[in-house]
Amino acid sequence: MNLSFFDQFLSPTMMGIPLMGLALLMPLLLTPKPMHLWLCNRLMTLQSWFFGMFTKQLMLPINLKGHNWSLLLASLMMLLITINLLGLLPYTFTPTTQLSMNLGLAIPLWLATVLTGLRNQPTVAFGHMLPEGTPTLLIPVLIIIETISLFIRPLALGVRLTANLTAGHLLIQLISTAVLVLMPLMPMVSLLTMIVLFLLTILEIAVAMIQAYVFVLLLSLYLQENV
Repeated sequence: MNLSFFDQFLSPTMMGIPLMGLALLMPLLLTPKPMHLWLCNRLMTLQSWFFGMFTKQLMLPINLKGHNWSLLLASLMMLLITINLLGLLPYTFTPTTQLSMNLGLAIPLWLATVLTGLRNQPTVAFGHMLPEGTPTLLIPVLIIIETISLFIRPLALGVRLTANLTAGHLLIQLISTAVLVLMPLMPMVSLLTMIVLFLLTILEIAVAMIQAYVFVLLLSLYLQENV
């Protein structure tokens, strides 16, 4: 029975029970937990340095009211990076290729930033809908456009992450299939294709980390507008 290239994106199940929750919980077990010691190991030191640098860069343009989000955004960044990188291993499942999961992360966090702006500074939040100095005839049109752009933000967040990871996984599978097919027929062409596959895998590792960072960075920009 021939399998479709898109079968790798099906949510895994065992005895009719979906394993999406297990796929989300297992990467968290790989993150080292803080220890009550003055001196920790190198992995803990590297993790602390990464979280410190990331939080500093992310929270630098945001005022003090938005710094309460630092733990949430840093944890989300670490979760997305871990899931994306583990999804590049053989015989694994990447939950972030599911649009439902990405929208489940994007919509509540985006809505929280909007509600924060409406609660703390409603005048400024509604002021983003209409730029200053807009001609009277364009006011209704601009309000409609800005409203649509506001509500399309979480959809763009989820679709961007899903599309980039899905496209990368499909390319890797297509090229690896070409390597296996060409190996007995044209060994030299198969070797060149394998080099392309290796370079593409390195690119996908970078994409996995960059897309997680972009997801969290855009959330921080939405937060910056509302605090």
